[in-house]
Amino acid sequence: QVQLVESGGGLVQAGGSLRLSCAASGRTFRSYVMGWFRQAPEKEREFVATVTRSGMQSNYADSVRGRFTISRDNAKNTLYLQMNSLKPEDTAVYYCAAGGQFAVETTKYDNWGQGTQVTVSS
Repeated sequence: QVQLVESGGGLVQAGGSLRLSCAASGRTFRSYVMGWFRQAPEKEREFVATVTRSGMQSNYADSVRGRFTISRDNAKNTLYLQMNSLKPEDTAVYYCAAGGQFAVETTKYDNWGQGTQVTVSS
């Protein structure tokens, strides 16, 4: 098990940027594939980005590719999501998650943070 705590959310104007962080407890962070997901009101939780254990490979949802960048620092037990050129449709609660597979499905991730709200105004 790994405990995850997100931070960095907030209110930003369209076109702006935010960087989310996800701090993981324990010494097993590097053994997990990590992902970011988001959930807007009255919508299902959806995949945003994922990164391999080493950080060498990543994958993105089409809706964020080219605007968001996922990264990790295994020495600091921290996952990041740099979000640029934000749009109102990016408004959601953003969750980080840890799992065993480099996958886009929520079911492949066993450990979840509590989420951080991102609101993009037009």
